[in-house]
Amino acid sequence: MDIYIKPAKKIALANNKKVYVKDVADVFAPESILKQVKNVKLLEIKEDKRKNYLITIIDIISAIDKALPGHTLNNVGEMDTVVEYSPKKSKDRSIFKILKIAAITVILFAGSSTAIMSFHSDSQMANVLENYYYIFFNEKVENPFIVDFPYSIGLALGITVFFNHFSGKKLTTDPTPIEVEMSVYETEVTDNIIDTLNTSRMKEGGENNGDN
Repeated sequence: MDIYIKPAKKIALANNKKVYVKDVADVFAPESILKQVKNVKLLEIKEDKRKNYLITIIDIISAIDKALPGHTLNNVGEMDTVVEYSPKKSKDRSIFKILKIAAITVILFAGSSTAIMSFHSDSQMANVLENYYYIFFNEKVENPFIVDFPYSIGLALGITVFFNHFSGKKLTTDPTPIEVEMSVYETEVTDNIIDTLNTSRMKEGGENNGDN
């Protein structure tokens, strides 16, 4: 019988020291053995501290083949899975979360406004807008409001469209640039953890876990 498994790249476990196939992978198999496959144990965590563990596709195939020999195993997912273990579930501290969001908002606002002002200073945007006013009205005016005002509105609209967010809601279903960058960052971090754990495993002679 064919068994198809689709391991995830990273999972998080809290206060659960036994890792089963169902925890790290989606499984497709005949109904008669599906439950057995899902409940095959892959790893038992012994240390009671935050730590990263590595489960490879070889570990999964070996464990399933040992528990249910004679089946054909097909991997349609990741080759390595990072298990982020934590002895306790992280608590949702609402006040701390609000303070953190407020602090990040202030930092981002100050940083972005400084960047915009620096750009305008370097590019002499004030002179550019004054030249636009002179071209259209044939009059030299310092800081022409009729040009500054629509430019400011256009700048705000451009930022809103670019970041695809307004008042906590998405303008379209496309991911925002920040979401894309966070996804790329998370992927690179996970890949680095996998490389580190693989190197540690090789040094330790093929043990089933490693430190980050």
